Amino acid sequence: MNIVVVGLSHKTAPVAVREKLSIQDNAVEGAIAELCQYPHVEEVSILSTCNRLEIYAVIADAEQGIHEITQFLSERSAYPIYQLRRHLFFLLHQDALRHLMRVAAGLDSLVLGEGQIISQVKHAHKLAQKHKGVGRLLDRLFKQSLSAGKRVRSNTNLGTGAMSISSAAVELANRKVDYLGYYHCTIVGAGQMARLLVQHLLSKGATKISIVNRSQERAAELAEKFSDANAELQTYPLDQMMGVISQSHLVFTSTGASEPILDRAKLEQHLEPSQKLLLFDISVPLNVATDVGELEGVLNYTVDDLKSVVAKNSASRRQMAQEAEALIDEEVASFEVWWRSLETVPTINSLREKVDSIREQELEKALSRLGTEFAEKHQEVIEALTRGIVNKILHEPMVELRAQEDVEMRRRTVQSLQRLFNLDTEQQYG
Repeated sequence: MNIVVVGLSHKTAPVAVREKLSIQDNAVEGAIAELCQYPHVEEVSILSTCNRLEIYAVIADAEQGIHEITQFLSERSAYPIYQLRRHLFFLLHQDALRHLMRVAAGLDSLVLGEGQIISQVKHAHKLAQKHKGVGRLLDRLFKQSLSAGKRVRSNTNLGTGAMSISSAAVELANRKVDYLGYYHCTIVGAGQMARLLVQHLLSKGATKISIVNRSQERAAELAEKFSDANAELQTYPLDQMMGVISQSHLVFTSTGASEPILDRAKLEQHLEPSQKLLLFDISVPLNVATDVGELEGVLNYTVDDLKSVVAKNSASRRQMAQEAEALIDEEVASFEVWWRSLETVPTINSLREKVDSIREQELEKALSRLGTEFAEKHQEVIEALTRGIVNKILHEPMVELRAQEDVEMRRRTVQSLQRLFNLDTEQQYG
């Protein structure tokens, strides 16, 4: 079995491509079911965020499995494979393990060290468990990657003071105006990214913030978290969005909508001719249609426009990243030791079963010769004795077999055991 990741990210694809391949939570179950129907795909987990879409899979054949996953992505996005390939990356074996661990640690993020990604990896794992996409290998990989991410944050300063997508968006906005306190800011959405937007807008001096959300109750809960702030926070239902935007100077969109909620037609209908408006769309799929850029006075920024903002932040964090990479190396090595040990499991189990069967047969013969009275009185002691002898004899060889790092040597040892003891084994990994 091979572990593979097929995906694209902010490093390989623009947001216009990433949004075509984004898989929302309500579509994950169907996507996992479809992928698992391919003949060479055994396990699947899907990580979909604003900056990446990555499919982690256990495949029976590397070439065929990768082709099947690529075919799935092509059909889903309506991009021909030859066009899609230029944006995809393919990682196998150790590279795939290392990649997920680096992702969970924030080392592959647009914003180096950002903390939100670890919760996104955890969420992807939970969805894959819920929809029966993961088996033994991916379940272990995701759990160890989450541990690796937490270890990096606990043992390095990488996460301290790290920017987030939200803080980078606010920083970009702050660069575009003279002082945020003079402007009316509106946030569409009320999730975690919206909470961070409010937090960072307030830290930059914003004094008037409107929160628009489908659930006004959730918007009110968000506003209540900042009730002590020296600013005016008002909430509105989604059907009042355009009225609020028409009175705003800066608008941040952060919703889970699968289609744009703002386009040129809506803005033309509600904005005064040449009215100035700055839009910051940090959602994928995009909340703002690309045609709004045709409007005079309207400037639209997406997550891809944040790269220049985070570059300075990243430069000062590279030394911390090197420390984190050393921890990732240890985690990858640990996973590989466990993974290698799986090859020996069927042989170990088969050998133990065979030896234990012999033990039970010989024990039964011995007890029958000792007589019923003696056997009933001492059977427990004699059985414990024979079981202890078997365990002692098998312990050290089994430990050595599991720990054998030389792949060919381990396989030869396994084959020798199978021949010597006439073992009937079948490789099982899930």
